[in-house]
Amino acid sequence: MTNYSKPALSRADQIALLESRGLHINDKTRADNVLAAVSYYRLRAYMLPLQVLNDPAHTFKPNIYFENIVALYEFDRTLRGLVFDAIERIEIAFRTQIIYHLSLQQGAWWFEDDTLFSDTQKFQKNLVQLHEEIDRSHEVFIDHYKSKYTMPERPPAWMSLEVSSIGLLSKIYRNLKKSPAKKEVAQYFAVDARILESWLQSTSYMRNICAHHSRLWNRHLTIKPTLPKHPQRQWLLDTAIDDNRIYALLSCMVYLLESIDSRVRQTFASEIATLVRSFPSIPNLSIVSMGFPMQWQNEPLWRY
Repeated sequence: MTNYSKPALSRADQIALLESRGLHINDKTRADNVLAAVSYYRLRAYMLPLQVLNDPAHTFKPNIYFENIVALYEFDRTLRGLVFDAIERIEIAFRTQIIYHLSLQQGAWWFEDDTLFSDTQKFQKNLVQLHEEIDRSHEVFIDHYKSKYTMPERPPAWMSLEVSSIGLLSKIYRNLKKSPAKKEVAQYFAVDARILESWLQSTSYMRNICAHHSRLWNRHLTIKPTLPKHPQRQWLLDTAIDDNRIYALLSCMVYLLESIDSRVRQTFASEIATLVRSFPSIPNLSIVSMGFPMQWQNEPLWRY
């Protein structure tokens, strides 16, 4: 093990370091302003694809400019915004469906019934987390319930699950035993429960990336979506895609949005297509790093 000994650098020194590595910086005032607003280390993630692979000196490839890094950062920032908005639609629709179907068939406090769940330990862990999220909430309907009722301790599902995170909701759904209600939630999205479980888990993972303003565009997805073998609706014609790249999960989101509102799906597909066409013109860099195949816009799933 080696101790970390690199000192903090002033912005002027950061600019000098980048130039020493072969980066072209035409406007140092502009570069200083960018580094004052966006940290060097955050931009570092966008520099790596523009540098010589496995070069300990971190030398930039030929003809790379500081503007290329900024353009890539801004592209990713816009992408995260579009994805985050689409995830909100999916999250709210899923929340609505799980509350509606389970509450009608199993009662207002079904989420407290351990007989409905496959893994008792996971059930208990999820219930503890839900209790904590309810306690942290200051929604008017939660405060009203606490001030007016003493029993049951937790509000009914349409209140309690309304304040839970999408990550917790996906865990609760995944742990549910097979039932007509669980199947009906999945049917709303025209997938089977196994596929929905996977897509929700991946979507929650992507949401966390967006919420923390982390790099998204060329990320290898740690939590990959399971791609459907027998889709109920139009899916990708070209299924030879990387399931750990963002194109795969974006395609899953397009599919889910069709169930929620076809107009929303069309808008999302159009905005993503417009953004992808604006991908920064940078030597040896393309949308392939996002998993997009060359003919992706010919896919019926992505038509708008």
